[in-house]
Amino acid sequence: MGNTAVVVGGGIGGLAAAIGLDRVGWDVTVLERADVLEDAGAGISLAANGLRALDALGVGEAVREASRGQYTGGTRTPEGRWLARMDGSALEEAVGTPIMGIPRATLHRLLRDALPTASLVIGSEVDRVEEAVPGIIHVGCDTRILDADLVVAADGIGSRVRGRLFPDHPGPVHSGSTVLRALTERAVDLRGDFELTWGRGAEFGHIALQDGRAEWHAVLNLPAGTRFADPLAELRRRFRTWHEPIPALLDATRPQAVLHHDVNDLRTPLPSFVVGRIALLGDAAHAMTPNLGQGACQALEDAVTLAAALRAESTVDAALARYDAERRPRSQAVARAARQAGRMGQQLSHPLAVTLRNTAMRLTPSRLAIRMLLRHHAWAPPSLN
Repeated sequence: MGNTAVVVGGGIGGLAAAIGLDRVGWDVTVLERADVLEDAGAGISLAANGLRALDALGVGEAVREASRGQYTGGTRTPEGRWLARMDGSALEEAVGTPIMGIPRATLHRLLRDALPTASLVIGSEVDRVEEAVPGIIHVGCDTRILDADLVVAADGIGSRVRGRLFPDHPGPVHSGSTVLRALTERAVDLRGDFELTWGRGAEFGHIALQDGRAEWHAVLNLPAGTRFADPLAELRRRFRTWHEPIPALLDATRPQAVLHHDVNDLRTPLPSFVVGRIALLGDAAHAMTPNLGQGACQALEDAVTLAAALRAESTVDAALARYDAERRPRSQAVARAARQAGRMGQQLSHPLAVTLRNTAMRLTPSRLAIRMLLRHHAWAPPSLN
């Protein structure tokens, strides 16, 4: 079996894939097109499946030490009425851990720290990925060409590698929503670790972080490309009558900290995550809406599964076939569930539909809600040892 890999993309999925490949004996180069690692982003919540994947990669303990467990909170109406309570202790009892909240920048740094320094090459734009001879992939970047036995395309939702491999695939499409998010500049007095508030065609949520700050997000039903001259002022206007701590979270945020992205996903599933010796991973393979908080967790699952398959199988081709067979059904099912959760949650805008949803949530027993989460959280990683 060959042992030289190139990973295209230095995000969470790409770094995790590189760690996994390194752990099973591969020589790995990660090509990241950004010239400077600014660690942009807000916060991220990691469920049990993502944390188990990080454990398998050897970085789970460090991530937990930098995270805060999400034990209290739930889902509310804009007036503050509870629709459902979250019991992090019950979730911990069921799957071994609560959901953990961590700044994205911190997670990125911890993943980079787990790799040999020379493995990550920044400012490297990949412009060509092609099979030169059977089993050898040429990766063109800048003025050089790298030869690899395996290429992992972890270049995000707008993956150029995916576009070359599947030129007839429609690619990502707009979900009908846009998201604004940020980290607060200072600590905020929060009532719960994790909260979602659903209005008509709008959602506001937060996760508490270890240092007392919080990550918040606002999701709005808006056409693709909608932008605001002053995003923070617009959010204060839209959410001015919503319950605390929503106004407090916005007041604790610097205007320049607000990030704004349209919510897109791969609505048309890919027919394969593998073409030859090129494997798609993370958002490049199965970009999903954020409604289940599973995007990063599924990328982490991908990384561990790929490394384990390469360790277990006698050939690269057999390992990639195994990776596709194990990852594609699960990740695409999670993507469908996330899309449905958005349609039944934040995206609902008709008053009657919102009333029916809220009534159903109030009547749903907490044990049933936890059982629904377990479908996604209860994943056991294969061994990399």
